[in-house]
Amino acid sequence: MTQIPQSPPAVLLIGHGTRLAAGVAEFHRLAEQVQQALPDRTCLAGFLELVEPELPEALETLWRQGFRRITALPALLMAAGHVKNDIPAILNAFQAGHPGLEITFGADLGIHPKLLQVARERIESIETEFGSDYDRRDTLLMVIGRGSSDPDANSNISKITRILWEGMGFGWAETAYTAVAAPLMADALERAHRLGFARVVVFPYLLFTGRLVEQVRATVAAYQNRHPDVQAVVAPYLNAHPLVVETFLERLAEAECGMAQMNCQFCSYRTPIVGREDWQGAPQTGHHHDHDHDDHEHGHHH
Repeated sequence: MTQIPQSPPAVLLIGHGTRLAAGVAEFHRLAEQVQQALPDRTCLAGFLELVEPELPEALETLWRQGFRRITALPALLMAAGHVKNDIPAILNAFQAGHPGLEITFGADLGIHPKLLQVARERIESIETEFGSDYDRRDTLLMVIGRGSSDPDANSNISKITRILWEGMGFGWAETAYTAVAAPLMADALERAHRLGFARVVVFPYLLFTGRLVEQVRATVAAYQNRHPDVQAVVAPYLNAHPLVVETFLERLAEAECGMAQMNCQFCSYRTPIVGREDWQGAPQTGHHHDHDHDDHEHGHHH
C-alpha cells in the first residue's frame, strides 16, 4: 500500500473492551460521534481486550491503509496501569516493528470541566425520583470510581467527588471503588449509613456500561434491601454525551500540538510515592490478560 503523505494522522480510539454487547455498542456510538465531528479524518476503534479488533490489529489496519502517522486516544477516564503501562508498551512495540511510523499518544480524559457538567446532568436526572420534598442538603452523594493500584488515579476520583459535593450542595459526599482500592462500595455504603441520611445518590463515574455498572446496581440494590428506610438511587454513568465527545476532541488537539500531559508530579514510576516506593524506575510492561475480571483495573506486577 502506498503511503498517504498529505493526509492528517489517523485517529485511533482505544477502548478497554467488555463482554457486554451493550457496552461495546455504546463505545462504537461514541466512536461514530467522534468520526462525525472529524469528517476529513480517518477514525478507527480498537480495544485492549475481549473485543475485536484488539489494539495491534487496529494499528495493522491503519498501517496497511497507508497511514504513517497515527494519533492514539485512550477512551479511559484515568491514567492508571492501562494508560501508563499497557497501551504505551503495545504502541512502542508496534512502532518499533514498523519503520517510518509515528504514533502520538494522547492523554486520558482525566478531570475535565465538561465531564463534570455531564456528571451533574446525570445526577440531576435521577434526583427526580425523590419527589417534591427533596432537599440535597439532606442527601448523601457517593461517587464510584473503577479502582486501581495507582493512588494518583484513585485520588482523582476523590477530587471529582469534592467538586460535585461543593458545586451541587449535597449534605455529605463519599468516594468508593468497585475493586482494588478502598473503600469498596458495599463497605462505604454501610459506613455512610451511620451518618443517618435518608436519601443516597450513587453516581458511577464510568464511561460505558459493563460488568462494573452491573456491579454498582447490584450493590446498591442489596444495600436498599438491608435498609428499607433509606431511599438509594443509582445515577446514569457518563456514556456518549456531546460534552464527552468534545472532551475527546480537546484531547486530540492537545496530543497533536504536543501538549498532552499526565500528572508526572505524582507518577509512582518517576518519583517515590508513599506506599509505592518500589514502583520507581520499574520497566514499562505490557498487559497481563485476566479474563475473569474483564472490566476492572488490573493491578501492576512489579
